[in-house]
Amino acid sequence: MIIYNVTINIHESVHDQWMDWMQNKHIADVLATGKFTSARMVKVLVEEEMGGVTYSVQYTTDCKETLQRYYDEDAPRLREEGHRLFGDNMLAFRTELELISDH
Repeated sequence: MIIYNVTINIHESVHDQWMDWMQNKHIADVLATGKFTSARMVKVLVEEEMGGVTYSVQYTTDCKETLQRYYDEDAPRLREEGHRLFGDNMLAFRTELELISDH
């Protein structure tokens, strides 16, 4: 199993609007691509020197090839929407994780 982890720092001035967009549109849009089986959103409990609030959204998929198809077919459009809506008030970085074991 592959976890596509997106860590986002969002400025307080757009936090509520961003949270509504994430919870009611963006995560659903990513899942609607059919390339992920689940998504989990968590708040990062570390205060950032740059301010803002940080979250991690973890999307689960079956393999690296499916994730690559997401990058090729869907990611540009979905990322552009966030950039258009929130611009420099949102900073995101992405990490790919492979699940080794559950206990």
